[in-house]
Amino acid sequence: MPFGIAEIDDRLGAGGLRAGALHEAAALSASLVDDAAATLFLAGIAAREARAAGGPVLWASCRSDLYAPGLSQAGLTAANVIFARPQDDAALLAVIEDAVRDGTPSAIVGEVSRVSMVATRRLQLVAAEADMPVLLLRRPRARDQDPLAEPSAAWTRWRIGSAPSARLSVAGVGRARWSVGLARQRGGESFSLIVEGSDETGRLAVPAELGHRAAETVGTARYAVA
Repeated sequence: MPFGIAEIDDRLGAGGLRAGALHEAAALSASLVDDAAATLFLAGIAAREARAAGGPVLWASCRSDLYAPGLSQAGLTAANVIFARPQDDAALLAVIEDAVRDGTPSAIVGEVSRVSMVATRRLQLVAAEADMPVLLLRRPRARDQDPLAEPSAAWTRWRIGSAPSARLSVAGVGRARWSVGLARQRGGESFSLIVEGSDETGRLAVPAELGHRAAETVGTARYAVA
């Protein structure tokens, strides 16, 4: 599942996200804007896969605060989403596993605050067997807790935060920008960069003024974005 951005795809082992795998994302901080950025980051991935595979997306959450118009702005319209609201994380993980084995969704997004290493290993196995992406939005159980501090069998783990948007020539707010950090990937290095948030097709973009001069961190070295 390529992002369509060389600055990201070239640094992922599969030339993009592996389709049959578990991927996780967490907000960079406990702020609402970072939480929204992480949510829309996964929504954009799911939207692109739904368009490519021609199937619906299952979105499972124990919360009732998902904003459908916001997802639509990231390319994931309500007509293409099956919403599930399990009573707790254990039931949510069971719903995800059943949906993967059923094979109906093109992608699955689940919001969890508590998931064990064993559970992520199971999700990784079923995702690989079904060649279906499972995307987990890891939420902190406490305000100062890092959701990605817990071990996981996920293929990639991301930290997503908001970044200042571009100045406009008139009063208003420019396209959203995010700080996208790959905290871990199997067989590859971590990196981070600033991107423009998902558009109505679910695609990210590299800001034009950053495309040739912005520096990003890759492991312990710094590289200029090509």
